[in-house]
Amino acid sequence: MQVYVVARPVYSENLFGEEHEKVHRCHKTFRDHLRVYFSCSSQKAKRIALGLFPIAFWLPAYRFKDWILNDIVSGISTGLVAVLQGLAFALLVNIPPGYGLYAAFFPVIIYFFFGSSRHISVGPFPVLSLMVGDAVMRIVPDVVGNSTMVNSSTIDEQRVMVAASVTFLAGIFQLLLGALQVGFIVIYLSQSLISGFTTAAAIHVVVSQLKFIFQLNVPGFNKPFGLFLTLENIFGQITKTNIADLITSLIILVVVFVVKEINSRYQTKLPVPIPIELIVLCCFAFSSRFQAPVAPDMEIFQSCIGDGFSIAIVGFAVAFSVAKVYSIKHDYSIDGNQELVAFGLSNIVGGAFKGFAASTSLSRSGVQESTGGKTQISGLLSAVIVMIVILAIGHLLEPLQKSVLAALALGNLKGMLMQFKEIGILWKKDKYDCSIWIVTFLAAIILGLDLGLAAGVGFELLTVVFRTQFPKCTVLANIGRNDVYKNRKDYKDIYEPEGVMIFRFPSPIFFANISFFKDKLIAAVGFNPLRVLRKRNKALRKIRRMLKNGELQVTPVSVTSLNQIELVQIIVEELYQPIDTANLPIQIDWNSDLPPNITVPRIEIHSIILDFSAVSFLDVSAMRVLKETLKEFVRVDVDIYIVGVHDGFLEKLERCEFFDEEVKQSMFFLTTHDAVLHILLKKNLAISPKFKPIKVTIILSPMPLNSLATSLGLVKIGLDGLRRLNGK
Repeated sequence: MQVYVVARPVYSENLFGEEHEKVHRCHKTFRDHLRVYFSCSSQKAKRIALGLFPIAFWLPAYRFKDWILNDIVSGISTGLVAVLQGLAFALLVNIPPGYGLYAAFFPVIIYFFFGSSRHISVGPFPVLSLMVGDAVMRIVPDVVGNSTMVNSSTIDEQRVMVAASVTFLAGIFQLLLGALQVGFIVIYLSQSLISGFTTAAAIHVVVSQLKFIFQLNVPGFNKPFGLFLTLENIFGQITKTNIADLITSLIILVVVFVVKEINSRYQTKLPVPIPIELIVLCCFAFSSRFQAPVAPDMEIFQSCIGDGFSIAIVGFAVAFSVAKVYSIKHDYSIDGNQELVAFGLSNIVGGAFKGFAASTSLSRSGVQESTGGKTQISGLLSAVIVMIVILAIGHLLEPLQKSVLAALALGNLKGMLMQFKEIGILWKKDKYDCSIWIVTFLAAIILGLDLGLAAGVGFELLTVVFRTQFPKCTVLANIGRNDVYKNRKDYKDIYEPEGVMIFRFPSPIFFANISFFKDKLIAAVGFNPLRVLRKRNKALRKIRRMLKNGELQVTPVSVTSLNQIELVQIIVEELYQPIDTANLPIQIDWNSDLPPNITVPRIEIHSIILDFSAVSFLDVSAMRVLKETLKEFVRVDVDIYIVGVHDGFLEKLERCEFFDEEVKQSMFFLTTHDAVLHILLKKNLAISPKFKPIKVTIILSPMPLNSLATSLGLVKIGLDGLRRLNGK
């Protein structure tokens, strides 16, 4: 077993700062940070340029001979999948399938120049497609009943314009967030929230495609409980089902699920995944061409601000999560702010060319990476495949049934639907994360995707408040007679100095949990200092009255001086003012026998150590209550020590005028062990019956004297403490 030994003085925060000449730094102001941010230099301009165009960093280092073949294979495989998914996911947006190809083409080209990930496949994603589709159906609802072809084509044009405008707006939001350097916003969307949200979105996708599988005329419902209204309409018309389309869709679903399971199980043995979607499409064998760019509709902007923002956040969160996985796997870094810029520009361009919102598809990215893709050149080649389909063979897809595309769309949901298994796993790992998953899922199912996402984020932030507001407090004890302090309930070999309580609070202290902190501290020590304080002051008044009336004889026995009680302030009616004890001729031991008819609670604890090593911040509201609490304990002769505070903690307390004659800087120590040793020496507890040090035995050893002495007993850091401890 390896052993390390340290010999040093017992340090308070003040003593350590004086001995090691602590430097009082002048922290930068907000104006200083702005000056640095807006400063100009050639190096900074070069760094910004390389950051804005990541292609300038990786393309010159491209290993053509080693990587080009892998990128070609990966690009072709990914492009074939992108074609099918673009067509299928267009149904989720409620626009003609051909426009899905634009969503699979233009964003890839833009991301090639501006994206920082080398492996994700940019393009349509079912969750975003459905969110765009919700906005489309809200603004341009279905026309129930007979309608002419002119009306049908007009509705399609309006829906395409809405989808393009919402996508354009989402891109603007992403670009602005990237320019403002707020890529950190993704941290507010945890993996549990994203999993629950995407699973609920998969359920929405399934329900939205049922009308195509059954070939029913069902309007869209973009409002709370809309999913249930859709199901009600479907089952109300179930007798009108087109049996041929239903059978075709079921067969395709079975085949797609089976082949995808084969791809999953034998992915290490297959050179490339079986392109089942392409095979199905060729078995069933839309006229396409590039559309001229259009300006977005500003009126749609006004009614879709919420949709645009939620699409921007969800699209970025999903893409960044996938990109982060591959960046860790292949050991390179990605920039969240640059990803926002890249996706913002991608969606702006895609929206201008009548595409819909793009993010990254889990399945397409998996194909691109697993088939050997090394850089976004594979993504560029996948866009070339999509372009060929748009310009050359799009007419072969014209007869394709919507039920076939719907079945292909549902076949790509296998991974998201399988996320239900995470509920059991999360329940075992973390109950809070499990509750986030369930609440987000249910909110998205019941309220819809936009309101459900907002509700999920709100609940997620609420769990953070719960965790910090009600943390698990512990009472520590010395373990192994050294400088290690752990929860006393978890170990048998513990040492607790007599009259010393070590209390650990593992959370920031702020206005919402300061009352919880005080209650837990009082529960740990076993008495309320304010109640004891009131009792002592009432007893003191009785004693003064008895002395005046000659009912009490003065004896010299004393332990606790009334000089401490001079500082008492009682917060009850007439006892609120301090008591004048200048002429009192006696000293009182509050833990000994008192005169008849006078009872005061006895306190066995003389020192409390507060472990604040996990307290990351302390706000002003909590600071005031904390100071009052410390004073209450000090006024009943209980010494308070605070240990483990982070750098800057004391400086903030000084700025807020926290210290006075009762609450002093001298109560702060570097570590719990420093405070314990200080208390043992101050109270002379080393000779108490409860303390049984290990006897010192002189042995011949090459170990230095300081190291030998420190390792033989409870670590009384320094030889003086060790000799004093053993009476030598």
